[in-house]
Amino acid sequence: MNETPNARPWYTRIGPGLITACVVIGPGSIVTSSKIGANQEYSMLWVVAISVAFMMVYMTMGARLGAVAKVSPCELIREKVGRWLAILVGGSVFFISAAFQSGNNIGVAAAFEAFIDSKQIVVGLIVVFNLVAISFLFAFKDMYRMLERVMMTFVGLMLVSFAVNLLLLQPNIGALFSGFIPKADAIDLGDAESNLALLGLMGTTFVISAAFYQAYLVHQKGWGISELKSGLVDARVGSVIMALITVMLMSTAAAGLYTGETVTLGSPVDVAVALETTFGPSAKIIFCLGLFSAAYSSFIVNSMIGGFIFSDGLGIGSNPTDMGPRLLTTLALLTGMAVGVATLAFGWDRTPTIIAAQAVTVIGAPLIAGVLLWLTSSKEIMGENVNGPITKVFASLGFVLLLAIASKTAFVDLPAKYEKYRNPPVETASAQIGFEQHLSGLFNLRELDNEC
Repeated sequence: MNETPNARPWYTRIGPGLITACVVIGPGSIVTSSKIGANQEYSMLWVVAISVAFMMVYMTMGARLGAVAKVSPCELIREKVGRWLAILVGGSVFFISAAFQSGNNIGVAAAFEAFIDSKQIVVGLIVVFNLVAISFLFAFKDMYRMLERVMMTFVGLMLVSFAVNLLLLQPNIGALFSGFIPKADAIDLGDAESNLALLGLMGTTFVISAAFYQAYLVHQKGWGISELKSGLVDARVGSVIMALITVMLMSTAAAGLYTGETVTLGSPVDVAVALETTFGPSAKIIFCLGLFSAAYSSFIVNSMIGGFIFSDGLGIGSNPTDMGPRLLTTLALLTGMAVGVATLAFGWDRTPTIIAAQAVTVIGAPLIAGVLLWLTSSKEIMGENVNGPITKVFASLGFVLLLAIASKTAFVDLPAKYEKYRNPPVETASAQIGFEQHLSGLFNLRELDNEC
C-alpha cells in the first residue's frame, strides 16, 4: 500500500526549501557573516535569528501560494492588476539576478584562486562551469528533480565543511548562545557603521526574491493543497538550514579571527587565508570546499530565479518544460559569465553593474514583498489558507525592514559607490590600477552584501 505524502517522515518531504537556502547562502552572505563575526564576535547572532524568522514567514507564504493557487504568481498578477505589473516584477527580479550573477562567478573563481595561480586556468574553469549549468537546463527531462538532488548535495557539503571548521576552532559555547540574546550595548544607534552592518547582515539573509520563487518550486515539485503541510514543513526546514549555516560562519570567524580590533575581510579568500594562517592548510581547504558549494549552488539557482520569474511575467511560461524560462535563465548565466570573465581576465570594473543592480533592488525588493503579501492575503486567491492576523502583522514588519534596507541602499550604499567610482582617492588610484591587474585583487566581493 502506498503512503500518502504527509505520512512519510519529514526528511523525505523537503526540497524547495533546500533549494531556496542554496541561493541565500552565497559569497556575499559568507563575507558579511564572517566580517561581523570577526569584528563583533557572537553579539550579532540574534540578528540572524530575526532575519531568518522574517525569511521563514515569507517562504511559508510563498509555499502556500504555490500549493493553493491554480496558476503561477505572475499569471495571478496579470489577472488581478494587469500585464504591466507582472512584467515589472519579473523584469526587476531578472535584472537583479543577472547583474549579481557576476558575483557568483567570481565567488566560484575565488574557491579555485586560493589554490591555482594561473589566471587563464581559473577563467577557463568559470566558462566550463557556466556551460555545465546551461547544459543542466536542457539535458534533463525532469529538471526539478535533478536540481533538488544537486542542491541537497551542496547543502550537505556546506553543512559538513563549515561545521568541521567550527568544531576544530572550539568556540565558546556560553558566549555563542548568549549572542542570541539582544543586548542594549550591542547596537549603538549613533554608530552608522554598526547600523549598516546590521542591515547588511539582514539583507544577505532576508532575500525576498528567493522567498517569492518558493511558490514556483512548490508548483514544480507537484504539491497541491493536499500537500500543503509538506510545503510548510519544507519551508521551515530550509529556513533553519539557512540559520544554521549563517550561525556557523559567524561563529567560526568569532572563534578564529576575533581579536577586539578591526579585521578587514574583503572577500571569502581573505577568510580562508586568515584561517590558514592561524590554524593550518586544512582549515583553508575545508572552508574553500564550503565556499565552492555555496557559490556554485547560488550560481545555478540565482539565474533560475531571474529566468523563471521574468518568463512568467512576460507570459511565455513558468514550468521547467517551457522553453521561455530555460532561454532567459541561459541569458542570465551568460550575462553573469561575461561580466565575471571580463572582470577576471581584463580587470574590467563591474562597479557600474553593481550600482545598477542595487538601484533596481531599491524598488524591486519592497515591490516583490508587497505583491507576495497581497496575493497571500487575498481570500479570493487563497480561500481558507489566507494569511492570518499574526502572519499579516509579522509580514508587514518584514516589509518595513525591506524598506529600511532599500533606504540604506539608496541613500548610503549607492551614493558612496558612485562617489568612489567617479572620484577614487588620489593616494590609492595608481596602486588600485596595478592591483586590479592581479587575479587575487579581482575577487573583491564587498559589493555583494546585498546580494539577491
